[in-house]
Amino acid sequence: MAQRGITTPVICGGAALNRTYVEEDLRAAYPTGHVYYGSDAFSGLHIMDELTGRSKVKTLTTEPNPEAKKRAPSVKRLTRADKEKALEHRFTEFADSGVAPAARVPQPPFWGSAIVGPEELDLGTVLQYVNKKALFRLQWQYRQGKRSEPDYTKFVEEFVEPRFKEWVRRVREDKTLQPRVVYGYWPCYSERNSLVVLDPKDRARELARFDFPRQPGGKRLCLADFFRRKESGELDVVGFSLVTMGEVATKESERLFRENRYDDYLHFHGLSVEGAEALAEYWHKRMRQQLGIATDDAIAIDDLFKQKYQGSRYSFGYPACPNLEDQQKLLPLLEAGRIGVHLSEEFQLVPEQSTSAIICHHPAARYFNVTVTT
Repeated sequence: MAQRGITTPVICGGAALNRTYVEEDLRAAYPTGHVYYGSDAFSGLHIMDELTGRSKVKTLTTEPNPEAKKRAPSVKRLTRADKEKALEHRFTEFADSGVAPAARVPQPPFWGSAIVGPEELDLGTVLQYVNKKALFRLQWQYRQGKRSEPDYTKFVEEFVEPRFKEWVRRVREDKTLQPRVVYGYWPCYSERNSLVVLDPKDRARELARFDFPRQPGGKRLCLADFFRRKESGELDVVGFSLVTMGEVATKESERLFRENRYDDYLHFHGLSVEGAEALAEYWHKRMRQQLGIATDDAIAIDDLFKQKYQGSRYSFGYPACPNLEDQQKLLPLLEAGRIGVHLSEEFQLVPEQSTSAIICHHPAARYFNVTVTT
């Protein structure tokens, strides 16, 4: 936006961003306009009220520190060709990251895809895999604030946990969350920065090719590095999964919002979104069991959120595989329509309470960032 001379104010927030990053780094990167930090959806609305003149008092949109603008780097206007060349150099250049092949390739229980419906998924079991820290603090907005750590712990135990148990009871009784999974395994190999997925029935036939960015510095990691290379002559196995809490979850969220039941909306919507993540975490564990690599799994569910298991689950849109457009390749592979999931024009999963992933068995596979440098 800065390179194009755009001056439109920008509001940034969400779980992935913090105030310091937005108000220092992003403001410095956008000298042509203003950047504001919205800690949640409600603060975002207040900022919009101030920017559009609906609020006479301005507390959230006071002028950014002018010194930050002075420290901002000068913006060089790049031609389209310059940008494409820079991206080519940074992300598509092949480099050997030194990742050694996995000691063995697991044998999957079947090839291709399979469906797991609500009748095979106990919602109570699935919701045991909810990341409560993300649900309580980020979705439900029960933050520590000025409370001491002991006081906050007591507050969570006496107030928040009972609300969680009550909402789990409600969604189970009302059937407003209906978990469904489509997943499977395919033979594959890596070729430079690409993962090539093959037809299990005709392994000379390419079904899909996913091109991943490579770190421009550091270890020069790329997601493709965690699969056997084509020149090894040995095929690897890749898993894909797509989970959803169903269209019923979206309709229930819309109903609560439409009826101005905002407290219920906040709690139900947060649980439905984190419930989808819990289902993905739960089914990833099942896939590790099927592949015979779950022996080193952490016993405590909270430790699974810290990747204390073999392999990794990469979701499209995150740093290692940032191209949401790749969902266009994944959904036909899984025949996602069978569980009622499709893509929006912006390549987002519909229903919202859904998430997809690439399942990698390699012991060295971990989350990593692909950083853009200027």
